[in-house]
Amino acid sequence: MTTGTGAVPTPGVDRSALMHTYAEPTVTFVRGEGSILFDTDDRPYLDFLSGLAVTSLGHAHPAVADAVATQARTLSHVSNLFGNTIGPEVAVTLDRLIGGGTERAGGQVFFANSGAEANECALKLARRWAGPDRFAVVATTDAFHGRTLAALAATGQVEKQTAFAPMPDGFSHVPFGDVDAMDAALDPSRVAAVLVEPIQGEAGVVVPSSDYLGALRALCTERGVLLMVDEIQTGLGRTGRWFAFQHLGIEPDVVTLAKALGNGMPVGACWARAEVAAAFRPGDHGSTFGGQPLAMSAARATLGVMEAEQVPERAAAAGARLRDRLAHLPGVVSVRGEGLLLAAVLVNDFAAPACAEALQGGLVINAPRPDVLRFAPSLLVSDDEIDRATATLGRILARLLAVFGARDGSADGTGGDGDV
Repeated sequence: MTTGTGAVPTPGVDRSALMHTYAEPTVTFVRGEGSILFDTDDRPYLDFLSGLAVTSLGHAHPAVADAVATQARTLSHVSNLFGNTIGPEVAVTLDRLIGGGTERAGGQVFFANSGAEANECALKLARRWAGPDRFAVVATTDAFHGRTLAALAATGQVEKQTAFAPMPDGFSHVPFGDVDAMDAALDPSRVAAVLVEPIQGEAGVVVPSSDYLGALRALCTERGVLLMVDEIQTGLGRTGRWFAFQHLGIEPDVVTLAKALGNGMPVGACWARAEVAAAFRPGDHGSTFGGQPLAMSAARATLGVMEAEQVPERAAAAGARLRDRLAHLPGVVSVRGEGLLLAAVLVNDFAAPACAEALQGGLVINAPRPDVLRFAPSLLVSDDEIDRATATLGRILARLLAVFGARDGSADGTGGDGDV
């Protein structure tokens, strides 16, 4: 089978029955342990992507694995026509963490299976809350909110939308970080909500000014519009707080989360202030698998480990170390992000070959932009793993810098010797 990508299919793995929605993989992984993945040849790789910020406790964490195995032998599914005991417990924990970790925030949770579904819930809730005349949602350019149709309409990336046009009505976009543009877009007669990422992950880990979210909160309060914060990539300790909005002391009306919540089990959640959540009536929204016992057992175990390990504090400390190591690598102009969601901005567009060479060298990272490398290792990553990963990357970047050089007018990119 030829792929047109230069990738060589993994021997013994027949992928011909899969839809071609992804490029042909160059590596197939079969198991993982902590921050290490193993391929079909049992070769180890340092995982500094965590399945796109999903396996935040590392692969095959024993507490989560045991919880899922035990629940699978006990009760996996009953549908939401009936209750289970685990979902309500997880909802209380999330409400407390959104409140800062000690006291509950006073909200309610809907459980789904993914981040896109969590955002679909938020978008439907905003329309239900605001009424039929106020159905519009303002999002930001370069945002990523998911690939289901409404979440895709909220996503500010035209290249992802074009093949599926026309998009659902009611969505508009303003530049990320531009308060004046948001001010002009918030017509209270038609806008129900603002949907925004506190840090744009898929856009290359783009961090707005420190007063941006606070200004959005003030605008939304003034206009009677919901502030909905997409914490799907940033939530649950990754940025050094339980949620990225907590760095700024604001209170959102709606928070969506997923990725890290199940440490690999598909789980998403939409939290809303109780008075906003009350807009939903029985029958307004649902999910066959959302909140089922098997997924909730993974979420409960994951949150338990996160609290016991104090992952926000760990992410802040490990992130500072990783940031320092990255900043001194050759070819790196700057490092942006918070905690353990970081991006190294390169002097030229060689992020893709850097990722390819890193994979060959046993390191998993990715390139969300041609000049940006993204890092989202396990929140339990060790100092030694950070040092080994950046040493490997440093040697690769030194070689690529010699080939590609720096763009005209940029720094020379010789920030370090590459051996950390």
